[in-house]
Amino acid sequence: MGVKNRIDAQRLELREWKIRRDLSKGAKGSDRKTLENSEVCQTLRHIRGSHLVTHLVHRHPDWRIINLDILDYCCSPRSLESVEHRANYTFIRGDVCSHRLVHHIFKTENIDVIFHLAAKTHVESSFKSSLDFQRVNIEGTRVLLKAAQQAAHKVQKFIYVSTDEVYGPGIDQVFDESCPMRPSNPYSATKAAAEFLVQSYWEKYKFPIIITRSNNIYGPRQFTEKVIPRFISLLQRNEKCTIQGTLPKSRHFLFVDDAISAFLLVLEKGIVGEIYNVGSGCEVPIVQLAWELIKMVKKVPDSEVNDWTEFVPDRPKVDLRYPIDCEKLQRLGWRAEVCWTEGIRQTVKWYEDHLDFWANSSDDSKASPELLHSAL
Repeated sequence: MGVKNRIDAQRLELREWKIRRDLSKGAKGSDRKTLENSEVCQTLRHIRGSHLVTHLVHRHPDWRIINLDILDYCCSPRSLESVEHRANYTFIRGDVCSHRLVHHIFKTENIDVIFHLAAKTHVESSFKSSLDFQRVNIEGTRVLLKAAQQAAHKVQKFIYVSTDEVYGPGIDQVFDESCPMRPSNPYSATKAAAEFLVQSYWEKYKFPIIITRSNNIYGPRQFTEKVIPRFISLLQRNEKCTIQGTLPKSRHFLFVDDAISAFLLVLEKGIVGEIYNVGSGCEVPIVQLAWELIKMVKKVPDSEVNDWTEFVPDRPKVDLRYPIDCEKLQRLGWRAEVCWTEGIRQTVKWYEDHLDFWANSSDDSKASPELLHSAL
């Protein structure tokens, strides 16, 4: 995009934001000083963001929720239909990397809490588009931190949602929050770099940051590039589950409702400057995941399960597992409540009931064999 077009786009963002702000002033009320009557700004992409927004809007009508989201290919406005007309909800379609837009929001609103979830996350894409990942995951975090730290209204908490992948792979080691970061792909490298930025604001300014590092989050409304919805989508199209390589890969899965409860507990009881692992302890081998989904979606006997799997070439470097220790978060009172059996049942049912939810996605890579075969 040329300089003139970029400036015009930023002007349009500001103009649209001013219009939305004027229309929603009635929901704002007086300045908020406590979390009981807060303005919460969220930068969102992916499954966690939409679920967090809907939870906060419905459960906290006295909070004003401001949602900044660019609506990338993996996001759908339909995910937020249940809150779009709520008086305590404001949506801003914009880029977290837009210095003018982000600073304008903090100048015109009294933001108390920030949940920063905006990120590009697909590992395979990060090898091909590493500059895009650097821009969103690192530069977007820098822009948001700077605007929040310089805001006239003091931010009470800035919660940065990171990933267990920053630790790198672990065969026998279980990672707690004190373990060094050893990211092994461009995605996790940009998340680790963003963490260093976030931590630097705590070290220099005592800006009230908290970092979470979570397992693979799954549940309804997740875009079909991730392993669980991708397998379900393939099976619904009568295609085989494509499994990369033959090494014994596994992932720890956390149901989205449990992830949201963890984020909210960190908001309430988390200590600023600290890091919290968020995980379920539910480790599922990818082959077993495929088998379970095949039986649930295709209703076939065990003897026919292998007919619905296909092994494809793996990446040159792949992480087998990411085990994390969540004792620190558990000491705050958190436990995962949704077992794997119930979580995957709810997830499969949602995709069966919403076959066309992602049908109009702008994902131009959906038909790419490479992305089709890369679900982790």
